[in-house]
Amino acid sequence: MSTSTQAPPRRTGLLARATAGATALLLPLAAMVGLATPAQAAASATATYTKVSDWGGGFEGKWTVKNTGTTALNSWTVEWDFPSGTSVGSAWDATVTGSGNHWTAKNLSWNGSLAPGASVTFGFNGTGTGSPTGCKLNGESCDGGPGQPGDNPPSAPGTPTASDVTDTSVKLSWSAATDDKGVKNYDVLRDGAKVATVTGTTYADSGLTAGTDYSYSVQARDTADQTGPASGSVAVRTTGGDGGPGPGPSSTVKMGYFTNWGVYGRNYHVKNLVTSGTVNKITHINYAFGNVQGGKCTIGDAYADYDKAYTADQSVDGKADTWDQPLRGNFNQLRKLKAQYPHIKVLWSFGGWTWSGGFGQAIQNPDAFAQSCYDLVEDPRWADVFDGIDLDWEYPNACGLTCDTSGQTAMSKMMKSMRAKFGANNLVTAAITADASAGGKIDAADYGPAAQYVDWYNVMTYDFFGAWAAKGPTAPHSPLTTYPGIPQSGFTSAEAIAKLKAKGVPAKKLLLGIGFYGRGWTGVTQKEPGGTATGPAGGTYEQGIEDYKVLKNTCPANGTVAGTAYAHCGTNWWSYDTPATVQSKMAWAKGQGLGGAFYWEFSGDTANGELATAVHSGLQ
Repeated sequence: MSTSTQAPPRRTGLLARATAGATALLLPLAAMVGLATPAQAAASATATYTKVSDWGGGFEGKWTVKNTGTTALNSWTVEWDFPSGTSVGSAWDATVTGSGNHWTAKNLSWNGSLAPGASVTFGFNGTGTGSPTGCKLNGESCDGGPGQPGDNPPSAPGTPTASDVTDTSVKLSWSAATDDKGVKNYDVLRDGAKVATVTGTTYADSGLTAGTDYSYSVQARDTADQTGPASGSVAVRTTGGDGGPGPGPSSTVKMGYFTNWGVYGRNYHVKNLVTSGTVNKITHINYAFGNVQGGKCTIGDAYADYDKAYTADQSVDGKADTWDQPLRGNFNQLRKLKAQYPHIKVLWSFGGWTWSGGFGQAIQNPDAFAQSCYDLVEDPRWADVFDGIDLDWEYPNACGLTCDTSGQTAMSKMMKSMRAKFGANNLVTAAITADASAGGKIDAADYGPAAQYVDWYNVMTYDFFGAWAAKGPTAPHSPLTTYPGIPQSGFTSAEAIAKLKAKGVPAKKLLLGIGFYGRGWTGVTQKEPGGTATGPAGGTYEQGIEDYKVLKNTCPANGTVAGTAYAHCGTNWWSYDTPATVQSKMAWAKGQGLGGAFYWEFSGDTANGELATAVHSGLQ
């Protein structure tokens, strides 16, 4: 989320730490040898296989062992064959060994005993594209009987459609799932929680609250009572009412970014949105970031996104995650947040400054790129969490961290394909440059024609100036208007908004950006902007940048310029927005007829959400 040629500190080091945390969970095969107990035959037990995810040349597989008998199972061994070219790399919750194409998984010391009706899962990362065959559980067929193929779980049903929506009810219908032994019934999920089990493919839900947002999906059960993956989700808003808890429905967007790496060193979690009161002052959340690589949308940080286990005190609803639940991490916490505050919409943002380099390859086949993004955002494991997609391509047909040569029409191509794939019921947005200089980044791409396909643009009206120019001159990083001595013409919020309007972007499709942080220099003797420096000021996570919550106490603002505060403390010079300057910027945005505002990012605010409150009240 940067308009400068310097990357802000939101991806350096922290993503590597996230990856290390996720990798630490995957115990190498060699380290598992000798941990299993001997297998014992069981007359009534099943083992079923599911491919959890697939990233081309690799995948995540999961086996579920279930005791379907009437006596306890003391240990288990699952065997299967993979075709040539497919193999197991690393595994968890079982000892997995291979001999040629034959693979054997044995329970660990703590998960071998299964009471009647109980089940256990183990998983692995693999390479190749093959599927398992010849499954045996404790020497018998994996479906519990000799000479029978394994009993696979049912497929995902079709995404429900909604009709007959009233103040308090809605009718849902969906296309049937398939199963090798037959579908028995369907669980209907409202906001991720089961509300009914039905035998047909329709359900009428009642007792709802007027003017409230709900999300529905369904999952099938087969005759062995195995559940398959959930369908895609459909968003439903009941008629009437005032919108339920929180600020209620609003045509004015008040959106903040939540970063997946914030759960590490920053110790900022979804629950903080509740404890700070910010949850009642926003309409949307942009979840950052998914990656763009190999022409596709991909996971940014698997551990933080959907695997990190939350304790009860960290969790939005006060309930701890369990080791075997299907979804954990930030995605599950966002699901819980939406259940309590259904007015909030969540978008998954892909790209960002560091990962914008992947868009050039992706746009070579925009339809295939859109399909990959849709498949990931609408993955049945978390489809109900997201209400759309945000594309954070920071320098199309221009130079940033790298240089892109996709051409003038790159944005239109990408956004047209995204809208066609995601449809009218999903949000499709883009974070875009605010470089309004002559021949600058706004001029490099067709933001005007592309606007017909987007719900709105997040105009990144910050990071105009900073200590990447180590010797200065000092300048506010988020000036609203120009001022005498500004280092670069066209580097203001007002000029960016004016240029985008002139290119045909409707004012209501433009959001003003606010930084919840400051940028600063050291070695500065001059209080006013325009002074010389010796380098970047020190920061908690990176030189030259610091959160508002820190600066308000360590270097209080003692001046304003171009609608933004600045502070000269000792030899340090900082610029940042305060509640007062945010209020004035929101008044300006309203006067311009803009669609609202957004900010980067939640964790920079105070524990009581001072800046989020200023955005909210300023747009009322």
